[in-house]
Amino acid sequence: MLILGSGEVHQVLDGAEAEVLAAVRRAYLLHDRGRTALPHSVFLRFPEDPRNRIIGLPAYLGEDAPVAGIKWIASFPGNTASGLERASAAMILNSMATGQPETLLEGSVISARRTAASAALAASALGSSVPETGVSLIGCGVIGFEILAYLRAVLPGLATVTLFDLDRSRADAFAARCQARWPGLRTEVAGNAEGALAAHRLVCLATTAAAPHLTTDACRPGTLVLHVSLRDLTPESILSAVNVVDDADHVCRESTSLHLAEQLSGSRDFITTSIGSVLNAAEPFRRPGDRVTVFSPFGLGTLDLALADLVRRRAEPLGLGTWVPDFLPAPVGAASG
Repeated sequence: MLILGSGEVHQVLDGAEAEVLAAVRRAYLLHDRGRTALPHSVFLRFPEDPRNRIIGLPAYLGEDAPVAGIKWIASFPGNTASGLERASAAMILNSMATGQPETLLEGSVISARRTAASAALAASALGSSVPETGVSLIGCGVIGFEILAYLRAVLPGLATVTLFDLDRSRADAFAARCQARWPGLRTEVAGNAEGALAAHRLVCLATTAAAPHLTTDACRPGTLVLHVSLRDLTPESILSAVNVVDDADHVCRESTSLHLAEQLSGSRDFITTSIGSVLNAAEPFRRPGDRVTVFSPFGLGTLDLALADLVRRRAEPLGLGTWVPDFLPAPVGAASG
């Protein structure tokens, strides 16, 4: 068993935006072509504690170098008050020859980077005739910062970011971090969510909301909303939008905004297409200038697999990780002692 901790995962992925984007794009393409296996994620919830959860995401990514495994990710929003990260995760990759677990990786970094790459790919693929020069981020946590980094990688003209968080001190700290990393980036903090929604035609929602709390009424026509946290928008706002998802079966469950919209409307006809279909299409997608387009990614386990496999393949020749040769039982009949 090869064990790769957070620092080693960072060592591989830091500065590797192009490789991460390519890996996530490939995973979306393969999923659209039917080259994946993706059971529904398992949500472990706790009696009398609805805010916290642990999710298991098993997946298989096929074709030339197939890979299978699972991500086990906990979301405990109260951690932030204690100075801990909201999310923590571990990933296991299995041998496709024997099924034995081969690699154990710290998973929160992988999860954050694949989420950011997914949002950035959508922002570039769901384009408009007007170049994006600014983005509004609602939710100033780890995921929001990673998304901003990847948006800047795919949208070089991005010059302004407008921030909003229910905790003003988090927004101010986020703004300071932005200025330290990107001194040329103009950073503003909005006084309310509606001001952030109206500021730019590119909006990202990355909050810990458990139920809808926003409409798209304040958005400009032609706005693209990256609905990363999935439960921010009212079902009525979803039904009035052009909706792009990663996988309809996965995203229309567990009381997401799209699940509520499906229950309200009685069908999934409000979903226009998937990001995999957009990326596989011969013609580029152009979002309408008179409506809001919403990208709602459930967060497919195949994306985590793609990045975990990238980390494993790059780590081994670099000598990274800790090898535990006796992690598994000895083969039957092997000499003992």
